[in-house]
Amino acid sequence: MVIKVPYGYAPICVGKEDFYIRRFFRRVQDCFGRPIASKPDAWFDVVERYSTDSNKTLHRTTKTSKCLNLASFNYLGFAAADEYCTPRVIESLKKYSASTCSSRVDGGNTQLHIELEELVARFVRKPSAILLAMGYATNSAIIPALIGKGGLIISDSLNHNSIVSGARASGATIRVFEHNNPAHLEKLLREQISGGQPRTHRAWKKILVIVEGIYSMEGELCKLPEIISVCKKYKVYTYMDEAHSIGAVGKTGRGVCELLGVDPADVDIMMGTLSKSFGSSGGYIAASKEIIQHLKLTCPSHIYGTSMSPPAVQQVISAMKVILGEDGTDRGAKKIAQIRDNSNFFRSELQKMGFEVLGDNDSPVMPFMVYNPAKMPAFSRECLKQNVAVVPVGFPATPLLLGRIRICISASHSREDLIKGLEVISNVGDLVGIKYLPVEQEETTSVEKPKKL
Repeated sequence: MVIKVPYGYAPICVGKEDFYIRRFFRRVQDCFGRPIASKPDAWFDVVERYSTDSNKTLHRTTKTSKCLNLASFNYLGFAAADEYCTPRVIESLKKYSASTCSSRVDGGNTQLHIELEELVARFVRKPSAILLAMGYATNSAIIPALIGKGGLIISDSLNHNSIVSGARASGATIRVFEHNNPAHLEKLLREQISGGQPRTHRAWKKILVIVEGIYSMEGELCKLPEIISVCKKYKVYTYMDEAHSIGAVGKTGRGVCELLGVDPADVDIMMGTLSKSFGSSGGYIAASKEIIQHLKLTCPSHIYGTSMSPPAVQQVISAMKVILGEDGTDRGAKKIAQIRDNSNFFRSELQKMGFEVLGDNDSPVMPFMVYNPAKMPAFSRECLKQNVAVVPVGFPATPLLLGRIRICISASHSREDLIKGLEVISNVGDLVGIKYLPVEQEETTSVEKPKKL
C-alpha cells in the first residue's frame, strides 16, 4: 500500500515503526482484529475473512466459525447474558437510554453513576471513588491530574501503555525501576530523594510510585507487600492499576490486596477497569475523599468527557452485587472459585506440556513465549483452523523478539472446554515447535499384586 503525499507536505502517516508495519505486520494482520459475531462467552462466532492481495486488504465473508474463546477478558463470565444482570440492564436502557450525551458536571450525572461510585468504594474498601467512561483514559487522564512539573513518577518497567501515556502527559520527571523489583525501587528512591530535582536539586514536590496488580503481558502478580513497605519507609505515594486483578483474584474478588493480605488503606490510589471482570466498560479511581474531590474538580476526562453509558453502569452494579452475594445467591462466590480453579488447572497443564509459561498461580492471564516472530502468526492461524481463538502478542506491545501467545481464562469455561483447548494448543505447539522446556512425564508405578497363600 503506497500512501500518496501532496507536494510540499511531510508524510503524516510515516513513523519509526513504518518499516515493521510494511514488512511484517501487513503479512500477519489476519491474526489481529478478527471480527466476532456473537457475545464473548466461553465460545463465540469468529467471522471468516480472506485476502487476494497477500494480506494487504482483508475481506469479510458471511460465514462464521464457532471457536473456543481464550482471547477475551471476560473473567467472571458476565459479558454473556446473565439471569440477574441482563434484565436490569435492559430496564436501565429503557429508562435512561444508551447515552447521557453529556459530561458528569453538566447533565450526565444519573442516580446510577452515584450508586456505582458508592458501591465501588465499598467493594474495594476505600472511602470514595470516581468513574470514568474508558479504562485506558482512567490512567492517561488521571495521572496528569495527580502530579505535574516538579513531581517524580517512579514506574515499573513493564507498566501498561496507558500509564506510560499518563506519566508523559503529566510533565513530571519519570524514572523506571526494574520490573517487580522492590530492592531496585528502594535504591532508585534513595538516589532520587537525595539528589532532588534536576539542575536545581530542590526537593521533589511529591513522589508517586506506579505499579500494576497483575501485569497484562506477563500474568505476574505485583510484589505488593514489599513495594508498600518501601513506599511507606520513604513516605511516597502508591498508585496501583488493578485492571486485570479486580474481581478476578482474592477470596471474594477484591483483587491483589485481598489475595496478598495488604490493607487497602496502604495503597493511596487504586485504579481499576470495568471492562473485564464486570463485563461492561469504563474505569474507576478509589482513594480518600480528598483525592477524589480533587479529581472531580481537575480531571479533564471527568469534566469534559461524556459520562459512562447508563446501561453499562447498571451492568457493573448488578455484577458487583452478584459477586457480593447481594442477589441472594452464592453464584458470585462460585464464579470466583471457578476462575481460580480454571486458571490454575490450565497453567499447570501448559507447564507440563513444555510451554514456557509466564506469570503466577491464580492469575487468569497466562502468556507463553513464542520468541520467533514467524511462529506467532503460524500458531494463531493453526489454532483458528481447529476452532480455538487465541491472542498473539508482539511488537509494539512487546519487544520484537519476545512475542508470545496470551491466554485469558474465564469462569464460564467448563473443564471440557479447557481440555479441548489444551489438546489443540499442545498439537499446534508440536507442529510449530514452541515447546521450549522439557515435557513433564507422568510417573507410572507398577504395584505387584500380593501372591495368594
